Amino acid sequence: MNTSTVKHSLIPTGDATAILPVAGGQQKPITVIGTEAIRGTFGDQCLQQAVNSRLAPGVEELVINPDAHLGYGAPVGCVMASPTHIYPGPVGVDIKCSMSLLQLDLPAGEVDGRDTRRALIDAILERVPTGAGKGQRHAPKARRVDAGLGRRVAVEGASSGVCESLGIPIHWAERCEDSAHVGHDETSDALKRRLDWLMDTGRFPKFEDKVSQLGSYGGGNHFGECETVSVAGDERARAATEAFGLRNGCVAFLSHCGSRGFGHHLAMGQFKALQSKFDAWGIRFPGSDRELCYAPLGTPEADAYLDDMALGANFATINHLLINALVLEAFQEVVPGVSGDLVYFISHNIARKEIVNNKPMWVMRKGATRAFPGGHHALKGTPFEETGHPILLPGDPQRGSAVMVADPGAELSCYSVNHGAGRVLGRRQAIRTLDQDEIDRSFAEKDIMTNCRRYPKDEAPGAYKDFDEVLRSVKLAGLASETARLKARFVIKDAAKADD
Repeated sequence: MNTSTVKHSLIPTGDATAILPVAGGQQKPITVIGTEAIRGTFGDQCLQQAVNSRLAPGVEELVINPDAHLGYGAPVGCVMASPTHIYPGPVGVDIKCSMSLLQLDLPAGEVDGRDTRRALIDAILERVPTGAGKGQRHAPKARRVDAGLGRRVAVEGASSGVCESLGIPIHWAERCEDSAHVGHDETSDALKRRLDWLMDTGRFPKFEDKVSQLGSYGGGNHFGECETVSVAGDERARAATEAFGLRNGCVAFLSHCGSRGFGHHLAMGQFKALQSKFDAWGIRFPGSDRELCYAPLGTPEADAYLDDMALGANFATINHLLINALVLEAFQEVVPGVSGDLVYFISHNIARKEIVNNKPMWVMRKGATRAFPGGHHALKGTPFEETGHPILLPGDPQRGSAVMVADPGAELSCYSVNHGAGRVLGRRQAIRTLDQDEIDRSFAEKDIMTNCRRYPKDEAPGAYKDFDEVLRSVKLAGLASETARLKARFVIKDAAKADD
């Protein structure tokens, strides 16, 4: 990472919008979403990464969301759009890191008891391992996945056959932003050929070990949270949450994870391959940042990246769906008779082909969430055609999380919003400055249980931005409206290093 920076000045254009000029005003400026208080959290290095990304070849749009902070090549919390180039940096090393929400028909009062919550934590951990390198062998009631089924997962995504094999309700595929990704030529055959090549050439060692991580959380900022749902009082929120399947006053389960070691292996292979091409051909990295390597669309290098990204994305999709199936099974073991259904599964680390400024572009969201409002052409034929799809935004366990729905104004941000609260302290800084006893005491005072003996300092609420101010930025900018708040009752995490 190139950390050299210059001082950048943001020019306000509204209560929660601004622009960051680039190239002396000779190119379209960067769109900035955030109140004055939020804009003060970005930092010069984050803004420099944004400038480097905006000036990179082929990039026509760059958006900074209110959760933005220093990232891998591009800032976490940004959107890049290009009609001509693909960049691995904005997708990152945790391909298709995502959010999912499972709604249960269990009244919130049923998880008030600490004994019940502890039993639920234990039942989930018997099925869903947590932590870097952890897989199905670390959880006695996990679903076992062999290499053959793992290949199908990577190639097919949430196909009916894959879902049936893993005990995932088939109709949950309809509740996915993308239930299956295809290769560079828009076929699954391209993915099969690519995976065969990776295996035959020895470029995917320990494949079965990576497959064994299906149905697991990673470390760091990955989590599972038992929530209680509070629907907003306005008519639009009630109509949207009814379409979403949310139940006011009931229990839900929110998950954050991605493609685990499977996607990490593919992403790191792509970074190394592209960086070696830059070195061999003497190509300059944008902003002298090796993590901003790229490939022009239509080249063999771009095709290989898009195929590997799709393989990792399909893995992430099934990882989430399987976690939700296992969590539902755990609830049913502890509270017999309970039922549940998937609300939505949506990514915040992915590149998708979309229409921007009336032309097709690859929209690369790095820690950013797609936000299509009702009536958007891409939602035609989905359950959310009229309302807009659910936007799942994690804050922190103590300040809560939110479900939002996009407004027409989201066009300003390439139909994207933030992916959560966003870090205000780096991991090392949080570990160095936050008080462990105070963190643990605050969870006890708020009656939020965890599976951790001591809550990870680098994941404590104090390491993250003020979630209410982040949401206020989104609302004031006209991007999205809040439909429901989620209040944590228990959290499942691991203290290992984050995957993304």
